[in-house]
Amino acid sequence: MTAATPDAPLWQAGPDRIEAAAVTRFQNWAATRYGAPADGGYAALHRWSVDELDTFWQAVAEWFDIRFATPYESVLGDRAMPGATWFPGATLNYAEHALRTAENPARADTPALLYVDETHTQVPISWTELRRQVGALAAELRALGVTSGDRVSGYLPNIPQAVVAFLATAAVGGVWTSCAPDFGARSVLDRFQQIEPVVLFTVDGYRYGGKEHDRTETVAELRRELPTLRAVVHIPLLGTDAPEGALAWAALTSADTEPVFEQVPFDHPLWGLYSSGTTGLPKAIVQSQGGILLEHFKQLGLHCDLGPEDRFFWYTSTGWMMWNFLVSGLLTGTTVVLYDGSPGYPDVSAQWRVAEQTGATLYGTSAAYVMACRKADIHPGRDFDLSRVQCVATTGSPLPPDGFRWLHDEVAEDLWIASVSGGTDVCSCFAGAVPTLPVHIGELQAPCLGTDLQSWDPAGKPLINEVGELVVTNPLPSMPIRFWNDPDGSRYHDSYFDMYPGVWRHGDWITITDHGSVIIHGRSDSTLNRQGVRMGSADIYEAVERLPEIRESLVIGLEEPDGGYWMPLFVHLTEGATLDDELRAAIKQTIRDNLSPRHVPDEVIEVPAIPHTLTGKRIEVPVKRLLQGTELAKAVNPGSVDNLDLLHFYADLAEKRRA
Repeated sequence: MTAATPDAPLWQAGPDRIEAAAVTRFQNWAATRYGAPADGGYAALHRWSVDELDTFWQAVAEWFDIRFATPYESVLGDRAMPGATWFPGATLNYAEHALRTAENPARADTPALLYVDETHTQVPISWTELRRQVGALAAELRALGVTSGDRVSGYLPNIPQAVVAFLATAAVGGVWTSCAPDFGARSVLDRFQQIEPVVLFTVDGYRYGGKEHDRTETVAELRRELPTLRAVVHIPLLGTDAPEGALAWAALTSADTEPVFEQVPFDHPLWGLYSSGTTGLPKAIVQSQGGILLEHFKQLGLHCDLGPEDRFFWYTSTGWMMWNFLVSGLLTGTTVVLYDGSPGYPDVSAQWRVAEQTGATLYGTSAAYVMACRKADIHPGRDFDLSRVQCVATTGSPLPPDGFRWLHDEVAEDLWIASVSGGTDVCSCFAGAVPTLPVHIGELQAPCLGTDLQSWDPAGKPLINEVGELVVTNPLPSMPIRFWNDPDGSRYHDSYFDMYPGVWRHGDWITITDHGSVIIHGRSDSTLNRQGVRMGSADIYEAVERLPEIRESLVIGLEEPDGGYWMPLFVHLTEGATLDDELRAAIKQTIRDNLSPRHVPDEVIEVPAIPHTLTGKRIEVPVKRLLQGTELAKAVNPGSVDNLDLLHFYADLAEKRRA
């Protein structure tokens, strides 16, 4: 893919905005105090941040006033990957930092959280009230015997109680883990049984798409199948009484108790997140209190430019790392907007309505939602007052060029569009938002500070303006401290360090352009390698889904035993569209003209829908395995898929091809 020319940005911050940005003020301060380059803008700051890694992270800790209860001996005790040790000797507490805005009399009664459901009623929770509830619940957790290192789980939607339960867990030094209530029992047990929680916070049900969904039977099954539970806490979202043996949320959060924050080592586990688990049990990824604290301060305070005057809304669920990222907005004193509901109820404009009503200044969503809005021909800038929205950020998959153009044309011309990319693995971004840099169509603005992001060929040679493997050549504080139940570290090592020893390989194809931006092409483990020419699936999707008849698509490249290569394209059509010879020809011509004649599919096949993981990502590798003849039970973990029935189509297709 040809890099975009750097002389025609879609957006560029004005001088006043650049001067006011936190990353500019940080650079000026770090130049005086730590020898950072005063000139050269973001590119010079980034180079310094990776060349002087220890000094950079020390500067971040001081700039954001990290409260170390005991001082650190050094910044980076061991920089080997895996196994880097950060700030050895230091102790601190994440929850203490998340709640310290409550100590400011001028801010104490302003909203820390703004909760919105499908009725679009806003419920504010002040910093004082949030701190009080966390203090009360933390004391009750201690009374239940929860101590440092114990696991606490939540089967919860994106509601204030989830934030309180997480912060109370962190306050006592516990390890938080959560799943959204649309996960079925098997999916939840695949995750929680690994972690072995001692407390389960749960709702009786949830509301989605204008309907109530009862979860009492699922909760009963979780209680039966999680023998390590000492207590279950019932949150009556649908108004039911606590079942027998469960504790009532209100009783545990009614006291006026000053929170006590357990001071834990920097690398003490904060939470367990989960990989999608499409081909086996989800990996339970453990990140540290100190690592997340520093990484999220950097990411939210410098890259996202969030501060006390902002309102931060990201559409997410508690089963996706973006929920954890969203909650960390509290670190910067920002009001965090929690929306619990369908992204498309009562219509596709739902998220824009929330952004308008809550006065969101940074609104985050998925690239898929942006493209759905474009296809639905809605006009957010015309129909909603989005004057407070300074930035629209997208993740989950690469934002196609047409998505950039649509946001610019239909939301605001002076809109900072931040396509970001990272992963659950680091609960952060490798590349994305920089408030002082231009935005080029189809590109992420730059690698993030402290992240030595490179594109490598198979031999480990760095590439510019060429597609290669996404690698990170130095450690980040939020890289996993370990996987749960991986005593010798072999699963962790094999997941990221098998191809390039000592260097993190993430599994994405990227291009780093000669003007410093980043283009994401999709997962490298589902790469289309045809006649020696490699292409990411995301490039195919971007081209094909411009066609109004295509709702969504899935492409697979299959190496066959006879040395051949079969590349089918599966398409889910919009209502009223027909996959006839004319549409097939249009699809193939689109790929030929926009991408490569080599990557024109051998067949275009209509499917009833495209299967996704529970966090909304297209399932490519399991479908490839099914088409290669792997049994369904071995090709995919059933608990990781949004609609298992959709996969029978591909299993049946493989059977027909073999016949």
